[in-house]
Amino acid sequence: MNDQHVVLSLKRFILIEQCPENWKHLDLYLFRDENVVFYVGQSHLAFDRVWDHLKGGFKGHSMVGRFMWTNWPVSMKFTVELMCSKSTDFDCVVHDLNAAERHLIERWSPCFNISLNSQPVPIPSMYFPANGILRCGRSLNKLIHQAERVVKVDDARLLIDETE
Repeated sequence: MNDQHVVLSLKRFILIEQCPENWKHLDLYLFRDENVVFYVGQSHLAFDRVWDHLKGGFKGHSMVGRFMWTNWPVSMKFTVELMCSKSTDFDCVVHDLNAAERHLIERWSPCFNISLNSQPVPIPSMYFPANGILRCGRSLNKLIHQAERVVKVDDARLLIDETE
């Protein structure tokens, strides 16, 4: 079984262009903030599917992707999690991918998962809705550069905190 679980802020996720080899077995993903899960999904390559959502958000092809961009730059702090249905976390569903996704949806009641979710959690009022106006440009390269600058500042703060 593989218990690897990757947890990254959105700003760090979008700095990774190619799926690292040791993430290619991860087949479940979710988008969240510190309190609410926005979306749970599955794919044979979760990393690529997260990118599909993000890229599709610019044109409204993905509601969760659109939500990320309508809430930019606040969404830089959102979290992307990648998991493996073969991990011990999913022993209860015998590592079945569909059942693992259903298990996560039942556990978290994500805002944007409609199927398998009888009571989706409402989008917190502090965020703009997915059908709102984009709060960022449509240039992914510019957003990546913004994220790079914020990550550099964050890393510098961490370094200063460690040396004090």
